[in-house]
Amino acid sequence: MSTTDDHLRFFPYEEPYPNQREAMDRVGNALARGQDVLLEGAPGTGKTLSALVPALAHAREHDRTVVITTNVHQQMRQFVEDARAINETEPIRASVFKGKSSMCHIDVDYQECQTLRDTTRSLVEDQNDKQQLERRLDDLTDEMRDGGSGGGGGGDGSAAEARQAVADELESLESNIEGATNVCEHYLNNLTADTDEFFSWLFRDVRRPDEVYEYAERQGLCGYELLKEGMEDVELVVCNYHHLLDPQIREQFFRWLDREPEDVITVFDEAHNVESAARDHASEALTENTLESALSELEETDDSRAEPAENVLRAFTDALRATCEDGLGFGERERVGENWYDLSVANEDRRDDLTLAFLERYEGRGIRAECDLALQLGKRLDEEYEDAYRDGETTSRRECQLLPAASFVSAWMDGGGELGQHPMVSVRRDAGTDEVYGRAELYTCIPREVTAALFDEVYASVLMSATLRPFDVTQDVLGLNSPATLAYGLEYPEENRRTYSVSTPALFASERDEPDTQETVASTLSDVIRFTPGNSLLFFPSYSEAERYHELLSGDPELGTLLLDGSDPDTEELRKRLVESDDAALFTSLWGTLAEGVSFDGDAARTVAVVGVPYPHLSERMEAVQDAYDRAFAERSRDAGWEYAVEIPTVRKTRQALGRVIRSPDDFGVRLLLDKRYTNADMGKYSVRGTFPPEEREELIDIRPDKLKFAMMNFYSDHDAYSGSPPEP
Repeated sequence: MSTTDDHLRFFPYEEPYPNQREAMDRVGNALARGQDVLLEGAPGTGKTLSALVPALAHAREHDRTVVITTNVHQQMRQFVEDARAINETEPIRASVFKGKSSMCHIDVDYQECQTLRDTTRSLVEDQNDKQQLERRLDDLTDEMRDGGSGGGGGGDGSAAEARQAVADELESLESNIEGATNVCEHYLNNLTADTDEFFSWLFRDVRRPDEVYEYAERQGLCGYELLKEGMEDVELVVCNYHHLLDPQIREQFFRWLDREPEDVITVFDEAHNVESAARDHASEALTENTLESALSELEETDDSRAEPAENVLRAFTDALRATCEDGLGFGERERVGENWYDLSVANEDRRDDLTLAFLERYEGRGIRAECDLALQLGKRLDEEYEDAYRDGETTSRRECQLLPAASFVSAWMDGGGELGQHPMVSVRRDAGTDEVYGRAELYTCIPREVTAALFDEVYASVLMSATLRPFDVTQDVLGLNSPATLAYGLEYPEENRRTYSVSTPALFASERDEPDTQETVASTLSDVIRFTPGNSLLFFPSYSEAERYHELLSGDPELGTLLLDGSDPDTEELRKRLVESDDAALFTSLWGTLAEGVSFDGDAARTVAVVGVPYPHLSERMEAVQDAYDRAFAERSRDAGWEYAVEIPTVRKTRQALGRVIRSPDDFGVRLLLDKRYTNADMGKYSVRGTFPPEEREELIDIRPDKLKFAMMNFYSDHDAYSGSPPEP
C-alpha cells in the first residue's frame, strides 16, 4: 500500500484532482523526513487538501498537532469546510481559533481580560477553600463535643484552639469573598459549571468561532477560554497568521496546545504573504501620545528611578517633536490626514535624524543605565496597577505606558543602525483634536529575522500558494533550510483558456497621463468588456487608475454595469453585486482585497485583465527593503534588492489576479495582460515576461490591441458562451 493510500482515509471527496495524489505522497514523504515543503499549485487545484491530508495522517501516527493558518478571512472559512468534510470521512478533533477581541463577551482589552481571569480564578479558589474550612470547622466542633461528653475531654484545649484558628481563617476568607470585585461572570461559570456538554458539542463537528461565541453566550460561558482549555487534545487547529508569527503569542499558543514546538506541524496558506506579514509583526513603534502618558506616570510617582527615566523619555519626546517639525516641508502639515504619513529621517553616513536630535537633547547620566532604571520602574508600576485592579481598588485595569516607552527607546538605540532595522518617523492627524502628532518606528526589512526561528523550532512546515516561485527566493527571504519543492501548474484542459499579452503602451508612471495611451487602453478595455459573455474583472496598479478608466468608459451604454472598487467601499457587497450580475465589469486595484483569496467560479467572471505592471509605490520603506536585500543577498544576485523586493512580488500579485477565474476543470475563460512589458517585445530591463514560470510564459500569446476582440469572439464562440449572436466587431 502506498503512502497516499494510507492518507486517503482522511481525503473527504471521491477522487483527488490530477496530480493531487502525487502531491499528497510527496508531502507525506517530506514530513516523514522532518523536511519543510514549498508547494505551489495553480488556483482551484486542491492545494489545501494536498497539504492537510498527509499532515493529519502523519500527526495521528506520530502524536503531533497540525496548525493550519492564513491571513485571508475567506480562506479560513474554506479551511473550516474542508475540515468538516474530513471529519465526516475520518473523525478528527479540530479547533478553529481567533483572537480574544473577536470573542470577548464583555468587550475588554487583553490585559484587563488577563486580570479579570486571575481575579475570578482567585475567587473560585477562595470559595473552594471556604468549603474545606467549613468541613474542617464541623469536624473540630464534633471532636470537641465528643471530648466534652467524656468528662472534660479536649485535654490541653488543642481542639478548641484549632477550631478558633480555623474560624478566624474562615471569617477572613468570607470577608475576601464578599468584597471580591472585578470578576468575569462568564469565566466564573467556566470554573464552576459543568462544561462537559460544551466540549461534547464542540467536538461533534468543526465549529466556527462565531458558533462557539453564540453557544457560549447562550450558556453564560466564556467560549474563548473554553477553546483554550480544549486545545490540549486536538489534532488540527485553524488560526490566523499572528498566532504563529508573533513570538510571544506563539509561545502561549503552544502552551495552550500542550505541545512542544517539535511536536507541531505548521501549514501556511497564501504563503506568498508570509514575508510582508512577518515584517509587520517584527516592526516596533512608539507614538508621541504614549510618551506623553509615560511622562505623566512619572510625575505621579516618588520613586527614585523616576528622575533618570524622565531624563531619557523627555529628551526622546522633545527630539521626536522637533524631528517631525523639521521633516514637514512648507504646506505639508496641512496635507497630513488620519493615516500615518512617513517622513524621511535616515542618513547614509550617520545615525538617523531622530537619534541625533535625541543625543543633542539628552543630559542624563547614561542612556543605557537610565533606560534600564526606566524599565525596572515600569515593571513595578505595571504590577501595582495589576494589584489595584485585582484587589478592587480600581474598576478598570490601568495600562502602564512607561514600560512600552522605555522598552522602545532601549530597542531604538540598540537596533536603529543594524542591517534590516530601518528607523522611521511618521505623523498623523488626531481626528478628535485635529492636532498632528508623531510616531517613531523600527521598521523590519528582512522577515527571516522572525520566520527562521519559527521554522527551526517546529517539526516541519508546509508553505503553499499559487505563486511561491522562484523557490530559491522564497527560501532565502524566509530563512528555510533545504525545503522540498513541489510545483503543479493549471492542469485543466488548455482548450478552456486563453492567456493574451496585449501590446498596449507600457504604463510607466510618466506616461499614464498621455492622452494617446489612455485612449488605446480605454478602447482595448471597452473591447474586453463588450466581447466577454458575462462578467469581467479588471485589475489596475492603483485605485486611482481604476477610477480613471471607470470614468473614461462610464458613458458607453453598451458596456453594461460598471462597478468601481476603492479603499472605502464594502468589498464583499461589490463582489456579491458582480456575482449576481451577468453583464458587469468590476474595476479594482491589484493591491486590494479582491486580487487573491477570492474565487469567481464559472459565470461569476469569464474574463480577467491586469492593466499595467503594478509595481508597488516606491516609498522609503520599499527602498529600505531593497537596500537590505541588496546587502543580505548580494551573493545570490547583483540586483537582489530589485528582484526580491519589487519585481518578483509584483509578478506574484499579477499571477494571483489571473487566478481569480478558471477554478475547475469545466470552467473556461480569457486571461489578459495589458502592457507591452508582458510581451516578447524588446523592452530591455523593463520586460517582466521572464519573471513568470516557464510553463506560464509558454501560454502567453502576444496580440495587438485591435486584434484582441476577434480573438476573444472566436474563443467564446467555440465554447457557445454567447446567448445569441456575438457583438459586432
